[in-house]
Amino acid sequence: MFIVNSYSLAVLLCIITMFCWGSWGNTQKLASKTWRYELFYWDYVIGILLFSLILGFTLGSFGEGGRSFIPDLKQAELSNIGSAFLGGIVFNAANILLAASVSLAGMAVAFPLGVGIALVLGVFVNYFSTPKGDPLLLFIGVTLVMLAVIFNGIAAGKIKKNGFVNSNKKGIWLAVFAGVLMAFFYRFVAAAMDLNNFEFPEIGMMTPYSAFFIFSVGIFVSNFLFNTLVMKKPFDGEPTTYAAYFNGNFKTHLVGVLGGLIWALGTSLSYIAAGKAGAAISYALGQGAPMIAAIWGVFVWREFKGSNKQINILLVLMFLLFILGLSFIITSGGN
Repeated sequence: MFIVNSYSLAVLLCIITMFCWGSWGNTQKLASKTWRYELFYWDYVIGILLFSLILGFTLGSFGEGGRSFIPDLKQAELSNIGSAFLGGIVFNAANILLAASVSLAGMAVAFPLGVGIALVLGVFVNYFSTPKGDPLLLFIGVTLVMLAVIFNGIAAGKIKKNGFVNSNKKGIWLAVFAGVLMAFFYRFVAAAMDLNNFEFPEIGMMTPYSAFFIFSVGIFVSNFLFNTLVMKKPFDGEPTTYAAYFNGNFKTHLVGVLGGLIWALGTSLSYIAAGKAGAAISYALGQGAPMIAAIWGVFVWREFKGSNKQINILLVLMFLLFILGLSFIITSGGN
């Protein structure tokens, strides 16, 4: 299987993760013009599962290092399979809430707030489980990113439409709940892998490729519960049905699958890089995604169009703090 052997390559993969995690939401924005997000989400989940299989039978099976995809699945202990599967369930619950938040509050608000909270809590969870890197630099970086999230939240709260403050309270609260849940999914999957030795992993533990596949199965299976409930009792708008999903055209379905493929690419690279960079640093770098999402939201989707000077200053400070915070996180792993 493909194994990362240098910290610089691990950082590069995590940067790709950041771009993928911060960009998949664009597919939801594209589909939302004619398609409910609950229906989009089914295609998104299918895209994740499809990518995990493709990855397992390609990078997860080629090369001489480590165990290949199928043999690794066969030897995995039930407890580790269960941990990765639970990670998929936790992520799915969090991501459905985040998707609902995007539909209500916009991409530039939901992503920085939800994922920012997940970043801070998740780094603590992952670092203290498997310490790796300079803790001082790592937590300085996380603090700076959290300040960026706060500035973004203040800017979002100051947006005015027709003379009234548009705070999108329901969307904001959904983003908060999503962030808390999302802080824990990564650790469940990382716990199923031997992060200290991907080349000769401990018997019973999994490689990133098999762990990511089980994680994806957890997302897919749990979706029959979570997304069905949301379809019947949506956060916004009228209930929808499976008949509506199957009435969608091919291009609309393809957009959702593409969103899943983009997110899955980023997540799998993060786990592949975790063996060299450590779970906390890999997770933290990937969670720089709010900066990417905010750039899309501000400059492409024009979610802050008509903002006053004060809001623009807050947005600039947000971007600067994100960049500075990510720099500290990267440096922490090189010490």
